[in-house]
Amino acid sequence: MIVSSAPVLILPGRGNSDPQHWQSRWEATHPHFHRVIQDEWERPACSAWLQRLEVAVIASGPGTVLVAHSLGCLLAVHWAARADARSLGHVKAALLVGVPDPLRPAFPPELVGFEPVPMQALPFASIVVASTTDPYGSWEHSRDCAAAWSSRLVTIGAAGHINTASGFGDWKQGFKLLESSMGP
Repeated sequence: MIVSSAPVLILPGRGNSDPQHWQSRWEATHPHFHRVIQDEWERPACSAWLQRLEVAVIASGPGTVLVAHSLGCLLAVHWAARADARSLGHVKAALLVGVPDPLRPAFPPELVGFEPVPMQALPFASIVVASTTDPYGSWEHSRDCAAAWSSRLVTIGAAGHINTASGFGDWKQGFKLLESSMGP
């Protein structure tokens, strides 16, 4: 696989991504992929996660690409809604996979501050990848978010939460989507 040398920030969801998760595998094989480390993975507060993302984006510099899964998607859009123009200017694109819906019963109540979901156009190119059987966010929710965020929507069928438990390891199709979001 050929990938741009653009800096990539990995934004895992609650619990962090296990070693077999596609985010972890991509990070392990590409030296310019870096995970945004959070202090609290099990009981996250959006405000604390936002601070870590802001620091990481500034450190990463211009041309940064965000690769978010699950709660990491909500983090990315909350950050985009609040960040200043200087910080926003560093981000070139985002791959948003498995967008959860905070209003679904499956959304854990200990995840604080992630609702309401910002529903305005993102100031950078983005792709939303959705499953038709995601227990944390319906396909319709992903469709509505993609439309509001001016994102390209890619539906990959009955793929659960697009994580290790759903059988996603290297996830080559996802990596091709990432490459397409990075541009030349």
